[in-house]
Amino acid sequence: MRKTLALASLSLGIALVHTIWPAVAQVPTTIPLPVPLPTQPSTSPELQIPLEPVEISNTCTPVSTCLGWDEQIFGSPGKSGDRKALLAAIDNSLSYLARDSAIAAYKDYPVPGITHDRVRRSLLRFRQLVATAKSASQLRAAIQREFVFYKSVGNDGKGTVKFTAYYEPIYQASRVKTSIYKYPLYRLPPNFDQWAKPHPKRIDLEGKDGLLGDKSQLRGLELLWFRDRLDAYMVHIQGSAQIRLTNGKTTSVGYAGGTDYPWTSIGKELAKDGKLPLEGLTMPRLISYFRQNPLELNNYLPRWERFVFFKEVPGRKATGSTNVPVTPERSIATDKSLMPHGALALINGSFPYPAAGGKLQPRTVSRFVLDQDTGSAIKGPGRVDYFMGTGQLAGDRAGITGGNGSLYYLLLKK
Repeated sequence: MRKTLALASLSLGIALVHTIWPAVAQVPTTIPLPVPLPTQPSTSPELQIPLEPVEISNTCTPVSTCLGWDEQIFGSPGKSGDRKALLAAIDNSLSYLARDSAIAAYKDYPVPGITHDRVRRSLLRFRQLVATAKSASQLRAAIQREFVFYKSVGNDGKGTVKFTAYYEPIYQASRVKTSIYKYPLYRLPPNFDQWAKPHPKRIDLEGKDGLLGDKSQLRGLELLWFRDRLDAYMVHIQGSAQIRLTNGKTTSVGYAGGTDYPWTSIGKELAKDGKLPLEGLTMPRLISYFRQNPLELNNYLPRWERFVFFKEVPGRKATGSTNVPVTPERSIATDKSLMPHGALALINGSFPYPAAGGKLQPRTVSRFVLDQDTGSAIKGPGRVDYFMGTGQLAGDRAGITGGNGSLYYLLLKK
């Protein structure tokens, strides 16, 4: 999905401007933050080594920063855990790693010691441990005994990772154009690989108002029609969507290709023009602004010059760049030029969760996740996009996710 699932944090670019949530809960079982071990120097001064092997200690001193462990696998009193979801995500990564494309992806991986075979064996062993462990403490002990942690160097060289989140939206659309449903989503042109570069920009393909229609070179490639231009644009950003059709049926659309332009943050563009403050700019605030000022869409949406094409994939679940389904709160997107495809990771960060009264409150958590996706706004070792799931609640949570945390990959010691 995103490039298959597509870009960062639900955002229109808000991924880059979220504020950090304060922690309201501590992970109950913690250990000290790992200390970097010596690493093999790079043979090229330009090669960025994104991960460092680190040592895990069994004690936690009052002055140390502690690394949390995933307690949600086993649940808590009165609440079931999500072990089944984690196992499903592991199986999806194992399915990916069985392909020739996965073997090719690891051919020139930049971190010494991280190989396709080691990643695959690590997942197989971790799956066995998760399936048989009776408690979080038992799983933790086995992991400390058998696995090595590789910590992301982050965006500052000290392990600081910026987290955002994304989701799969559900929108209403029509198979035919009407006076209400008039904003199209397009199929990939059959000759797209022959298009000259630089590619046409968004404004060239759909017009300033999104209604270029018969004058567009994409005429006849319309896949679906939306009543709201912002909805169609959001599908471009997320890269896939579940669709409720006007005839009562449902379908899905997925990423099929895109023009060769970089990510542009619409949120940053609004802030640059003084329309909204950069601090605290979230997706709900951005959407509210465009609902109140619909003509501003004509000014700001064309600033993201990239244009995305889609295909209909009825019944298909949200799918990552590894071409396997992504699992809510168990899949992440990273920069795949740096991070190991399909691998097992542990994230520590703060994310919003439903609370009393229908509010969302931040909670500091640790989660075992599978690295199964990417996005054009996810660049460098200090960026992670966290898949929240499908629908409105997932979108509400993704829209206000943003903050710093840490990222570790787990591999067998031998």
